[in-house]
Amino acid sequence: MNLQTDLEKNNLKHGLYIVSTPIGNLEDVTIRALEVLRKSDYILCEDTRVSKKLFAKYKIKSKLISNHKFNENKNVKKVVDILKLNKIVSLISDAGTPTISDPGNILIKECINNKINLIPIPGPSASITALSISGFSNKFYFYGFFPENNSEINKSFEVISKINGSIVFFISAKKFNRSINIIQKYFSDRKILICKEITKYYEEYFRFNVNELDQKDINLKGEITLVLSEKKITNKTSNNLNESDKIKIRKLIKKLSIKEIVDLIKDGKDIPKKDIYNYCLKVKNEK
Repeated sequence: MNLQTDLEKNNLKHGLYIVSTPIGNLEDVTIRALEVLRKSDYILCEDTRVSKKLFAKYKIKSKLISNHKFNENKNVKKVVDILKLNKIVSLISDAGTPTISDPGNILIKECINNKINLIPIPGPSASITALSISGFSNKFYFYGFFPENNSEINKSFEVISKINGSIVFFISAKKFNRSINIIQKYFSDRKILICKEITKYYEEYFRFNVNELDQKDINLKGEITLVLSEKKITNKTSNNLNESDKIKIRKLIKKLSIKEIVDLIKDGKDIPKKDIYNYCLKVKNEK
């Protein structure tokens, strides 16, 4: 078949398309994503059984290539060779935007090395969806999946707990239940949004303070998305001068020096010396 005719028919540039697919509700796919998937010569997908549900609903009949974390390295040369033939190949994950905590980065890097077109097709993302309803800072750090063991978690959390912005995690429900203590250890001053079954019929969202987590009984299954709030900023403001202190200052202002008054009022109280000093000046200037 004439290559030029094939390209004109597809009306797409040849290359690798990074196509976002629904994270739960199959109606969240974009029109452009469907067009690209239908016109792809091949589609790389994590689990063909999962992807076929989407393809059946939208009558997508492109050839599938299984591409998951266990065979990603093995697939790279084969896929690059296909792309060098000016074919249209799409990469999808089971849900959401590919390569974000999913297979694909190895292939992306190889395409860059071989100067193969990379075309992103934007769409659903669990991390952005969760963040959008969090009410937390829109300056955020996406961590991805929790590390496998506690030593790795401690090492990572020691660093990211210093970030003053929202933090997004992916985690299995079982691991979350096992990790509550370590989350509290590093993020006790924050709020947390727990997202379950995002965009699906039984979606649920739980909002707590992190230090309350071990007191809550939440029914979680499968993979969940966590959003931690920015750090709670504690203003180091002390108690203001109360009325009795102000009356005392007014009585003493003619008898004692400002320094003596400051020391007297300050004794045993959490009041900044500067506040006492400024009030003394104000009273003195009124005379």
